[in-house]
Amino acid sequence: MATTKWFFEPGHTSAEFRARHMMVTYVRGHLKNVRGTLEVDPDHPEQARVEATIDAAEVYTGQPQRDDHLRSPDFFDVEHHPTWTFAGRGVRQLSATEFSLVGDLTVRGVTRPVTFDVTYLGQWDTPWWEDGRDLGPRQRAGFSAATRINRHDFNVSWNDVVDRGGVVVSDMIDVVVDVEAVREASGPAA
Repeated sequence: MATTKWFFEPGHTSAEFRARHMMVTYVRGHLKNVRGTLEVDPDHPEQARVEATIDAAEVYTGQPQRDDHLRSPDFFDVEHHPTWTFAGRGVRQLSATEFSLVGDLTVRGVTRPVTFDVTYLGQWDTPWWEDGRDLGPRQRAGFSAATRINRHDFNVSWNDVVDRGGVVVSDMIDVVVDVEAVREASGPAA
């Protein structure tokens, strides 16, 4: 088979992170409108390429003061580093639906290698509307990718202490990205 090209539909692709808060619970942050591309030959998935960009200023935790603090130089410093990027450069197929994706994640201008555990959720032909006309069907594919990073590796190091030696924010951050990819049109009939 030939290489297929896909784009992440921003309205249906998002990232979520979670950190331990005050030693007792988890706080989640959401980032919508993740943009990206995927190039993959189904016969050679190990050669797949993934690119993604996230607008860090769009962070949402449900608490406006916390969101502002996350955007500040204490955490994401969005004034100087408004986007995060990921460039996937290696895929290993583990099963029919499980993959390991290695790539470079850039946050706050710092790039580090990370590995995502990816689950392929399947694909479906769907309607595709543009300018009030259905130009479908178009194939959509779904993926969920998870990793755990140490935030200090990306210079996201603000913290404060609480009673008995605890901290406000954990070092380790869980990240989940849910992707709805749309296959690019291959010609006028697509």
